[in-house]
Amino acid sequence: MSNQANTRRRTVPVKVGGVEIGGNAPIVVQSMTNTDTADVEGTVAQAAALARAGSEIVRITVDRPEAAKAVPHIRDGLDKLGVTAPLVGDFHYIGHKLLTDHPACAEALAKYRINPGNVGFREKKDTQFSTMIETALEYDRPVRIGVNWGSLDQELATRMMDENAKLPNPKDAAEITQEALVVSAIENAKRAEELGMSRDKIILSCKVSDVQSLIAVYRKLADS
Repeated sequence: MSNQANTRRRTVPVKVGGVEIGGNAPIVVQSMTNTDTADVEGTVAQAAALARAGSEIVRITVDRPEAAKAVPHIRDGLDKLGVTAPLVGDFHYIGHKLLTDHPACAEALAKYRINPGNVGFREKKDTQFSTMIETALEYDRPVRIGVNWGSLDQELATRMMDENAKLPNPKDAAEITQEALVVSAIENAKRAEELGMSRDKIILSCKVSDVQSLIAVYRKLADS
C-alpha cells in the first residue's frame, strides 16, 4: 500500500517469496496456470514451463479441498526441478476454510489472493475475510486484495448509488461504480491493517474490462 509523507506519496514494495512488487522494484511478470490444480503432475509441468518462459510469479486456482491438498506437492515438485517462482493461491468463496483445513497449503503458498466480493455476505463476510488475513499473519504471507467489477460488493454499490441519487447533481452510474471499487479496496485494506497486517504485506488490485474505466479506477486509487 502507499504511505504519505508531507505532500509526497511513496510506496513500499511487497515481497512475495523472493520477488518484490511495487515501490521502486522492476515490473514483475505473473502468469496463471489453466490446469486442474488437483492434477499435481500437470500443474507442476505447466508452472515450470511458465517460469522458464519468464513468469516470475505463478498463480494457481485453489477452489476445493483436492486442490488445496495438491498445493504442497506442487511446490515440492517445482523445488525438485529447481524452479523457485513463488506460487500464489487464487481463492473464491471458501478460501478461509481451505486455508485453515489445509495448513500445508497455507504454508506452501507465497501469497493469498482475496476477492472481497467472494468471501461471504454480511456478518459472514468479516469473519471469513478475517480468517484469511489471520492465516496470512500466522504464516507471514502477503495478500492481494483484488476487487472485481463483476463481483463488486453489492451492498456497498447499492448504498453508494442511493447516496449519489440524493445529490443535487448526481454522478453517472459508471463513475459511482468506479468509486465503489476504490472504496471496497481501501476499506478491506484498512480492515486487514486493523487485524495486524502491515502495509508492506498488502497489494491492492482492481479489475475492470473497459480500459478507460480501468485507468480511471487506478487514478482514483492512487489518489486515495
